[in-house]
Amino acid sequence: MLAVVAAAGIGVAAWWWTARRDAGPAPLMLYGNVDIREVRPAFNDTGPIETMPMQEGASVTKGDVLATLDDRRYLAALAQAEGQMRSQEQVLARLVAGSRPEEVAQAKATMDALGATAQNDETNYRRAERLARNGAGTVQQRDDAKAAVDAAAQQYEAARQAYALAVAGPRQEDIAAARATYEAAQAAVALARRELADTRLYAPADGVVENRILEPGDMASPSTPVYTIALTSPLWVRAYVAEVDIGRIALGTPAEVTTDSFPGRVYHGWIGFIAPTAEFTPKTVETAQLRTSLVYQVRVYVCDARNELRLGMPATVRIELSRKPSAAPGCAPSDDKG
Repeated sequence: MLAVVAAAGIGVAAWWWTARRDAGPAPLMLYGNVDIREVRPAFNDTGPIETMPMQEGASVTKGDVLATLDDRRYLAALAQAEGQMRSQEQVLARLVAGSRPEEVAQAKATMDALGATAQNDETNYRRAERLARNGAGTVQQRDDAKAAVDAAAQQYEAARQAYALAVAGPRQEDIAAARATYEAAQAAVALARRELADTRLYAPADGVVENRILEPGDMASPSTPVYTIALTSPLWVRAYVAEVDIGRIALGTPAEVTTDSFPGRVYHGWIGFIAPTAEFTPKTVETAQLRTSLVYQVRVYVCDARNELRLGMPATVRIELSRKPSAAPGCAPSDDKG
């Protein structure tokens, strides 16, 4: 009889061991919280706050307008910069276009007229010189005629050089300097537009407004945050894995997340981060062991299509160690079960 009982016990034990072996390793249970990450956006300019449409508890999407400044001062600065840019643009265009045909024709006409005057003065001088030699004219008349010839020659040379400059047009150095000034004016306009755009404060990411730090009428500055926004994307549970279990998981390992607030609801997730260094168990972490031990922080990214998970909410993570890591984990419409 004892032999029969012993044999039966051995058979049951063998069946239990085989069933457990076939079932694979027991799942790894972790305990943590939906991580709280915050940003505190601030204006990049100074000025009185004009509007703050977002209230505490409001959901915001990246790019939403959170607040605005009084922008009259920045609009005036932009108008001034644009006027200066347009003025310098015309200066550059005039230099690039060169001399107008009318200006060239005018310079040539002036040169030709002074050339004719110089020829006439030369003829008068030769006549006065001949008369002075024959005693029919005075030395003073000859000298006056010579002075007129010299003056006419200088005026003709000046007109000839002016005509050459009109034909050649502006110097390349002058054009380059005007172009550099115009580009500086363009940069000033771009800066003025950027400063005007900075009078609008935009949400840096998806999230929930936790706190309005300032109010309309307050003076904003780059060093003073306007809101506190809790980030909601991506969403993850921060948990800790004991040192003895760290070798059993890998990035991309599938996981299931549950909470006390929604019994029976299972959220799809995966391990997206494993800390490279160990730390001692934080006092706020719930684990099955009540002694201090080395653990590694992990982030379990969670899919929450129903928007039910709240930042800071306690969560339980179940990791089926028999499931292989995914090379490209992510959320799908059917990821939230229950």
